[in-house]
Amino acid sequence: METLTQHFDSVYKKAKDYTETSIELLKLNAIDTTADIVSSIVSRMIMLFMVSIFILFVSVTASLYIGEHMGHYYLGFLIVSGFYLILAFLVYFFKDILVKTPITNLVIDKMTKVKKRN
Repeated sequence: METLTQHFDSVYKKAKDYTETSIELLKLNAIDTTADIVSSIVSRMIMLFMVSIFILFVSVTASLYIGEHMGHYYLGFLIVSGFYLILAFLVYFFKDILVKTPITNLVIDKMTKVKKRN
């Protein structure tokens, strides 16, 4: 009888250890996935910032150039601002296609990718 009790205790201990190890592995996988998602989003935000600075300087240059040819600098800035207003309306109306879907797909791809084991 004592051997059977020892056997059950051994099986219970192994099952408990397996469960604890599985939970720890799930936690580590969740941390890895979260870190991967955050790093991807941060790197994209940095690139977006750099591209925004570039577009800012190109816009100022275009505004000054157009304004010089039209005789008044404010007209160049008005035309470029109008272009950005039209662009803002387009982005607003197509935000699901241009913003929501790509970000959702990025997060889903990062969360469901299979890690390669060495």
